Amino acid sequence: MSLTIETELKDVLAKIDQRLERMEQGQNELKLSVSELKGEVKNLSTELKGEIKTLDTKVDGLSTRVGNQEFLLRTIVGGLILIILGGAAKMFWNLPTSS
Repeated sequence: MSLTIETELKDVLAKIDQRLERMEQGQNELKLSVSELKGEVKNLSTELKGEIKTLDTKVDGLSTRVGNQEFLLRTIVGGLILIILGGAAKMFWNLPTSS
């Protein structure tokens, strides 16, 4: 027993055309998705560059503040050393006083 199926060539070609059209639509959608992803990657890289510049500015500001604090600390320590030396000199040596 053999089974014979009869279909027209037009119907088969129409089905093949429909499937090819669906494949082309899927390919076009993939191309759009890829281009959208490329745009998003470019946006992310631009945002990251902006954030890095902001961080660089903050680091520069912090280094300036630390530099100012170091100068202030050196000044205070220098003043304290002078006071201690002056007190020691007064304690151990009799400095001339004007009378």
